[in-house]
Amino acid sequence: MQPDTTLAKTGRGPAPGGRPGQPGQSAPPDARIMDIGYRRYDGERLGRSYARRSLFEHSLRGAYGLGRSARSKVLPFLFFAIVATPALVVVAVAVTVGLDELPVDYARYAVFMQPVIGLFLALAAPQMVSLDLRFHTVPLYFSRPIERVDYVAAKLSALTTALILFTGAPVLIMYIGALLAKMDFADQTRGLAEGLAVTVVFSAMHAAIALLVASFTPRRGFGVAAVIAVLTIPYFAATAVQFVAYDQGNDTLAQVLGLFSPGTLIDGLQGMLFTDATDFPGNLAPEGAVAAAYPLVIVGLTVLCCALMLRRYRKAGI
Repeated sequence: MQPDTTLAKTGRGPAPGGRPGQPGQSAPPDARIMDIGYRRYDGERLGRSYARRSLFEHSLRGAYGLGRSARSKVLPFLFFAIVATPALVVVAVAVTVGLDELPVDYARYAVFMQPVIGLFLALAAPQMVSLDLRFHTVPLYFSRPIERVDYVAAKLSALTTALILFTGAPVLIMYIGALLAKMDFADQTRGLAEGLAVTVVFSAMHAAIALLVASFTPRRGFGVAAVIAVLTIPYFAATAVQFVAYDQGNDTLAQVLGLFSPGTLIDGLQGMLFTDATDFPGNLAPEGAVAAAYPLVIVGLTVLCCALMLRRYRKAGI
């Protein structure tokens, strides 16, 4: 009887309870251990802080389109040029004419440029969180030594820093121009400190609001529209009702209504603390008990948005 060479060619052996070469009977292939070059990692384990810092750097660069295509850099830097142009014009006028003081207060610059800053914010916030939801990278982040509080802290810090750079750079340009125009050093330095303080508060609160809104949609376009709506609709509604209250002689109600939108909150805060001037009807600045409510509402709103974001990312598999 001739041996069955078919089994030798295919690597098959006789099945249990069967005979070699019997139709429909085959044994599992031979098991082999192959060395494909994988090596165990013996280097330093950088841990949670490194992962958090890396996520912060990646998110900050993404806000300005760095590390992405050239098209992704156009809008962020275009908005930056737009927000910085008035500061350059103010500097040119101050140096040429020889003004004794700047026509725009440092603390009011962020309020003055709110529409452009809002567009940049609406562009950057969905870039940071909406795309992570769309491409399901959040579970990958949480599979590393990083927790949801690290994710939220890194994203919030990155967007806040991006806004501080975006809004603070024009304020610094104005300060340099004021010194070149030989304005009083002490007055200008104090004004710069006030302007940077407003910039930090403005950036932290708006970053928390924008990230919370963007974290509820995986679609970047929807995120952009939602952030713009949340920032603009309450502002115009509060401002319109403020003018109605002012026309009826109710100044206190006009000040209270400033608590109901992010833009009027920052305007009222800087007017109360630094400039005594706002865009409220009648150029009113908050006074008395209403004035004390402005910083409390700002802090409370920022903390609430952070808490809601932590709740949003409670499950890593979203």
